[in-house]
Amino acid sequence: MAIKFKYCRIQGKELARNTMTGKGIFSMFNQMLTDDVMDEEDTELFKEIDAWFADELPWPPQCQRQEKVICYFKTENSDMMMKMINPLLWLLERYNHPYYVVYTNFPGEIVYEDDYQIVVKVDENIVIEDIQASWSPE
Repeated sequence: MAIKFKYCRIQGKELARNTMTGKGIFSMFNQMLTDDVMDEEDTELFKEIDAWFADELPWPPQCQRQEKVICYFKTENSDMMMKMINPLLWLLERYNHPYYVVYTNFPGEIVYEDDYQIVVKVDENIVIEDIQASWSPE
């Protein structure tokens, strides 16, 4: 039985100061542009893909206001978006920039939704638990 996930997010190891969660893929690339780590051809590739997303997807108001939110793509109709994301994943690999692809059915409190994406409020109630006793026989 395969689990079908509703949402997907690509994020980095580095945390965004306002959310304290992994930066999303576009934030990672904007930082890479600021840090001038990509060559000109790769920068242009990112800018073309970024422009495509800006034309095709609404920019959620919560993101415009830099609220404590994170975004996920909907997997049900994200085939074209993922085709456009794949070259960005290639660029992250090319520049040895770590990233994670997160799939979930439980993203948190949804505060915005359109046909392709959701925006969720960052859960600031982090639960930190003690390490469990070892289950190892040794």
